[in-house]
Amino acid sequence: MAGGTENQMSKQTEFLKKEKILHLATIDEKNSPHIVPVWYMYSAKKIYVGTNTKTQKAKNVKKHRKVSFCVDVGVNAPNIFGVMGRGTAKLLKEKKTVNRIAKKILLRYFKSLNNKSAKELLDDTDCIICLLYTSPSPRDLSTSRMPSSA
Repeated sequence: MAGGTENQMSKQTEFLKKEKILHLATIDEKNSPHIVPVWYMYSAKKIYVGTNTKTQKAKNVKKHRKVSFCVDVGVNAPNIFGVMGRGTAKLLKEKKTVNRIAKKILLRYFKSLNNKSAKELLDDTDCIICLLYTSPSPRDLSTSRMPSSA
């Protein structure tokens, strides 16, 4: 059974490394969910999202560290796959760290950081949301397959 769990974890890890859009859910000042699609990078069981401290998601993480996320693909069964998880997030604000991680994130979406849009995004990024979650378990990280009647 352990082999099946390892294979599932490997599939989830590869999926998170490959996909490009993550839906990040934070808690706002009224304790309501705030969900936004974001660019991200997955590395060593952590998810990194570049942003600006003025954004709602960064303000939310500063006050409420609990977050959840979902990355999914597909519209028609059986080609629907997704990974969701919960954890705690923190804001990284040290300039060198932010710049280093932001560049890695942007290079997932741009061929070069010389692109005008890439430069603007890099200049605007003054923090990184670092999402930490424990080893996946059915409660914390699950693979979801939606039934065709959903």
